[in-house]
Amino acid sequence: MARQELIQPVCDLLHEVAAEVVMPRFRKLAEAEVRVKSPGEEVTIADEEAERLLTLRLPALLPGSRVIGEEAVSAQPELLQELGEGTVFVVDPVDGTSNFVKGSPCFSMMVALLREGEPVASWMLSPATGTIHVAERGGGAWVDGKRVRVGQPPQWTGLRGGVLTRFLPAEMTARVQANGRDLAAILPGMHCAGEDYPAIVRGEQHFVMFWRGLPWDHAPGTLFLEEAGGRAARFDGRPYRPAEPGFGILAAQTPALWDELQRRLLAD
Repeated sequence: MARQELIQPVCDLLHEVAAEVVMPRFRKLAEAEVRVKSPGEEVTIADEEAERLLTLRLPALLPGSRVIGEEAVSAQPELLQELGEGTVFVVDPVDGTSNFVKGSPCFSMMVALLREGEPVASWMLSPATGTIHVAERGGGAWVDGKRVRVGQPPQWTGLRGGVLTRFLPAEMTARVQANGRDLAAILPGMHCAGEDYPAIVRGEQHFVMFWRGLPWDHAPGTLFLEEAGGRAARFDGRPYRPAEPGFGILAAQTPALWDELQRRLLAD
């Protein structure tokens, strides 16, 4: 794998931060260590401390870079306007916070490296298992150092995929449910993008549909999926670009499946 001088140190850093401030709080959170930052959105002391450590330590690995984290943007939304400028590490310190709070191991720590707004590398650590997913633009997708590629999905009636309906417009939710009535299963999603995207590559689900396209949620996973041979794009087929605002992401196991899902699942 290319760029070992950066790839491995970021892997090591994520493991370190997970061991220092995330896993010691897993299933041990005090009531005062969880708060609501917006309706339906929780944040914990683990989120805040992990982002603080990553913000301090990531730039030392790549001089001239800077960090934009989910919790920093929550406090200063204007930081999003800087995503397309220069070399930026985008950080989701704990993706799947609601799962983390409930004691579910389905959560992830995610980092994506953007150059002028385009993802060039990404890391997704599953702290509960120690599994780390890495991707590099043009260099492939890797799980614990082993290169991975997507398989071939089944026919339409065998497809299983997640549709996250919490933010999806009601009209679109109804349309997708009607158009997908012959699918094997429409799932609610894993409530953790850092687990949803790898699950597509593993073939445990064949697609996922999101409405919100927040960069810390999707920059890491879209790059990982694409480097493994899948496709993630806006509903109209435009590439997903983290620095560009917008709604709707369809992620699929293969480009051909993406085309079929757009044609059949999103049809009016």
